[in-house]
Amino acid sequence: MKADLKHINFSYHTVSGKEHHIPLSYQLFGKDLFSAPVILVNHALTGNSEVSGKNGWWKKLVGENQVIDTHKYTILCFNIPGNGYDDFLWDDYEDFTSTDIAGIFLKALDVLGINTLYAVIGGSLGGGIGWEMLVKNPDLAEIFIPVACDFKTHDWLHAQCLVQKFLLHQNDEPLQKARMHAMLCYRTPQSLNSRFNNQYNQEKNRLQSEDWLVYHGNALNERFSLEAYRLMNHLLMNINADENKLARIKADIHLIAVDTDLFFPASEIRMCCENLKKQKDNVFYYEIQSIHGHDAFLMEYEQLNRIIKNIVEDEEQR
Repeated sequence: MKADLKHINFSYHTVSGKEHHIPLSYQLFGKDLFSAPVILVNHALTGNSEVSGKNGWWKKLVGENQVIDTHKYTILCFNIPGNGYDDFLWDDYEDFTSTDIAGIFLKALDVLGINTLYAVIGGSLGGGIGWEMLVKNPDLAEIFIPVACDFKTHDWLHAQCLVQKFLLHQNDEPLQKARMHAMLCYRTPQSLNSRFNNQYNQEKNRLQSEDWLVYHGNALNERFSLEAYRLMNHLLMNINADENKLARIKADIHLIAVDTDLFFPASEIRMCCENLKKQKDNVFYYEIQSIHGHDAFLMEYEQLNRIIKNIVEDEEQR
């Protein structure tokens, strides 16, 4: 159990009609709670609440003197219940959808006494949960920054997650195989081809690209559980914020896409922005240029930092 994890417990009634006891864990970074503006960061598929600090998965964005400055803000990050970071896993994970996780996070904010947030930011699945939260509570935040994600699971993403689901229910190395497939969705042909250039590992008698995929499959298997991966994939298949309610969101919405994203295509995110702009003035679009596809939001920190720095500075001048 992580020593710096905090915990709250409450009951929650899911959309599927089930009552569950929710043991929710979270971490705080930066200023003490209620002493500074609060930014909620929602983690992605295999992420967790450790968003900042020495081992923080987004420490190049969130930290001391970073764009999201822990000297200036209180940073809050919940663990999606069942991600295993707090050693808790669900047996009945299919009772939950991303809508439920959004509801759980909103209830947790209420339990903590947090009525409003300065900002909600999330990448991939975390951003999708952010969309669901703001549809449920349009007054929740002043700023919303969904990164490399959309407000719903479109057909292409659902299809990829369906393949993942099949792989995750095999008997022979299910998590490793699913992760290897996922890596091909997170990256692009250009990314792999330019990196490996058909180089061959004579010692292992296989392409270096194959070696890279096997490594990622085994590495995730060592730090993540099969039960947690099944849950996260299920949630990713079921992002479904009500499109008819998006325009009710009061926050300034800053959508960030990756031009080569195969998971959440930039074209879909641009379309979302264009549709919202017909109903709202405070919607903005930005695009990371990268050969690396979806994973660019975890790799192209110079671009991401510059975009978010401009967003924060513009918001402060409003």
